[in-house]
Amino acid sequence: MLNYVDHPEGTSVNEEDTINIMLSELPKDVLNKIEVNGFDLICISDDAGKINYISESVKQVLGFTKLQLLGKSVFRYIMRDDQKYLRTYFDIKNSEEQKFYIHIRNQIGRYIAFETVMQVIRWEGQNRILSLSRDISDKKQAEEMLIRSEKMSIAGQLAAGIAHEIRNPLTSLKGFVQLLQGGVDSKSEYYKIMIDEIDKINSITSELLFISKPMTDDKNDENIYEMLSDVMTLLRTQANLYDIDLILEVDDELIVHCDRSQIKQVFINLIKNAIEEMTDGGKIHVLMKKIDNECLIAIQDEGPGIPRHLIHKLKEPFFTTKKNGTGLGLMISNQIIDNHKGRLEIESENGKGSRFCIYLPYR
Repeated sequence: MLNYVDHPEGTSVNEEDTINIMLSELPKDVLNKIEVNGFDLICISDDAGKINYISESVKQVLGFTKLQLLGKSVFRYIMRDDQKYLRTYFDIKNSEEQKFYIHIRNQIGRYIAFETVMQVIRWEGQNRILSLSRDISDKKQAEEMLIRSEKMSIAGQLAAGIAHEIRNPLTSLKGFVQLLQGGVDSKSEYYKIMIDEIDKINSITSELLFISKPMTDDKNDENIYEMLSDVMTLLRTQANLYDIDLILEVDDELIVHCDRSQIKQVFINLIKNAIEEMTDGGKIHVLMKKIDNECLIAIQDEGPGIPRHLIHKLKEPFFTTKKNGTGLGLMISNQIIDNHKGRLEIESENGKGSRFCIYLPYR
């Protein structure tokens, strides 16, 4: 943590004034973009990440003075999990504009969420990297509130089916206890069945409790197959009520760096949507496999499909094709995947079902 004011290496106050003057010589399209969009932070760095220019707003946004940051590496202030993607951009020196969601450390050590647009520009006769950042903390808080609302809505919708699923093993357990009280033989066999029934109840209730928990923002290396299996356990009761078979096809057990609770929420949203679309029963295929440097999770249903002209609207907030839908599930899912540097692609044809493809970076 930096609590001191220092002059950057090789940068004097006069040189800083020169930098301010030279900022006006940025390409006209860049200056127009800055003026129109009103970014919170403007930063120019060399291809190693050394900061050559930082806007005066850094004091208000992060608490640092300009002189504390000039000459320092941008990577000193960016959350470790976000650095990998930024370093790739710096290494490749891609001339195309690219958007990142990153967390930048302020002077008191707290990380703030930013939406950052980066592009290579010509500045002072050299190629530099321009970063235009907007504080999205309030936006993320609003999204988290929507996610919590959607999670509780899902929990309520699943409650009846889960109660039925729990009642069945409880009835079995009651019967076995009565048999044991009567002094039957082969007790060890009954004990094993009873433990299996208890494990089934525990698995279902654990997943229901998971839905009710607040969203985290804690990324770790997670087994995608295990996460999908957990979600299948939770949703199988609802699928059975609709006469739907859930089929999981896995090439290999892949590990992805992600927030377990958030990605499981995406799986729940998409598979639950598929179930609700298939009112005449059928099969839902969930495929997981590695494609190049990505993990693909594809959810294919046999529902009525979505008209082509509506597909682009599915990720918009409050747009829904369901009578009692909130229109938030897909929007939330898309945002979660976007925050994981992944993408959500939707393929559908009216009358022929839909396919939702999640692509996540594989490591």
